[in-house]
Amino acid sequence: MRILLVEDDERITKALAEALMDHHYVVDVVHDGQMGWEFAESAAYDVIILDVMLPGLSGIQFCQRLRQQGKTTPVLMLTAKDTSADKVLGLDVGAATHSLSEVKEHKEAFETDDFRGLDDDGDLDIPWQNIQQASQGIEWFDQNRQLIAKTGKVFPPIDLSHYHWTYIVDGKKIRTLTLQINKESELQKQIIGYVRVSESTKPVERVLIKLRLGMMLGGILVSGLTAFGGMWLTKQSLKPIEQSFEKLKQFTADASHELRNPLAGIRTCVEVMQSHPERIHPADIDKLKAIASGVNQMTSLVEDLLLLARTDQDSIPITTNLVIIPMNELLEDLVEFLLYQAEEKGVQLILDMNNEIKIKGEGNQLWRLFLNLIENAIYYTDTGGKVTVYLEQQEKWVWVRIEDTGIGISPEQLPLIFDRLWRADQARNRRKGGSGLGLAIAQTLAQNHQAEITATSQLGKGSCFSVRFPTLANS
Repeated sequence: MRILLVEDDERITKALAEALMDHHYVVDVVHDGQMGWEFAESAAYDVIILDVMLPGLSGIQFCQRLRQQGKTTPVLMLTAKDTSADKVLGLDVGAATHSLSEVKEHKEAFETDDFRGLDDDGDLDIPWQNIQQASQGIEWFDQNRQLIAKTGKVFPPIDLSHYHWTYIVDGKKIRTLTLQINKESELQKQIIGYVRVSESTKPVERVLIKLRLGMMLGGILVSGLTAFGGMWLTKQSLKPIEQSFEKLKQFTADASHELRNPLAGIRTCVEVMQSHPERIHPADIDKLKAIASGVNQMTSLVEDLLLLARTDQDSIPITTNLVIIPMNELLEDLVEFLLYQAEEKGVQLILDMNNEIKIKGEGNQLWRLFLNLIENAIYYTDTGGKVTVYLEQQEKWVWVRIEDTGIGISPEQLPLIFDRLWRADQARNRRKGGSGLGLAIAQTLAQNHQAEITATSQLGKGSCFSVRFPTLANS
């Protein structure tokens, strides 16, 4: 509640302002009547407290201006004058009294809404002004807490046990303030009654609801804009990285392609020289073999890099070349193709499958996928070991597992096995010709078929690579 206090006596002003602010009222203090009028015109006040005798503009003139402009702001007049003429002057400008003593004397005035006028019987008739706001009410009680009179619209159905409280009546919150009225005598204070003012908080709550709704909508809007802006900025910041990555992939593809021709030429020359051993000095035979081995290794690495570059450039899973592939036949042909290599190494190669199982895929890529996995298993399995290829269908998935009894992979290295150019130290010693791209290629080809490849291993006991494909009905 905002109150305008117009009083030229600084002591009274200070006492009233401190008392009102202690009850959390907002108080504007002015010491001049004319300046007080300017304040009243420039802002909306709930109550105006006026001194009658003011410099610039008297309290009576102040009230006259208020009534002339049709303003209904409640005004409390402060005066030490108590003559009938002064009271009549105040009543002429619309003043009213709600003091407990006057209520007791004229409580019948509250039984009618009409204002009472002045008569000529020598006493003072007081015109009672009822509070018109729908959210306020005033009640007067005697010293026995019995209701004497009331005016307004809000009356909480409670006793006077609390002096300041908040109640909920019919779903509406009502705040009340009860003041005890004392009559001071020379010996002691005497209670003459109580005044209780009540106000519904509904108008304030309505404003608070609008404020909360506005803040909530504003928060949602700000959060949305922040998220959108963050995504846009992130995308913009990633553009240079994406461009660099694309250039790197293109360079890898171009370099691999350009290296194929000179490597093919070197390989041809070496093969021609090896086809005529009589022309080779005996001391150069081993050197020529080393050159041939290096060329073969470089050719294999270039082919692998070129394959990865091509699959990276087409990161979307293949769809145009998908055909129905009988996995039984593909794995049988592959095992037969690698059987000589396994027997030469002294490794037993076994194919374990039951029913005929088909999936959708691209034949060459599936061949390369399982060729890499089975070759790895053979190379890293000791003589006398075993490599088993399993094919089975479980509900919505087709599983291909390659298990070996080889050297295994340590737990700390297992998460790295699908990284490009990665080889464990143990594996590097066992297979010097490997490029380190076999498992990376296998993973890329599996992803092209919407498949998932996983690995488990125990160091010194062997490894198991599992590839899970969707069935025909789910592909």
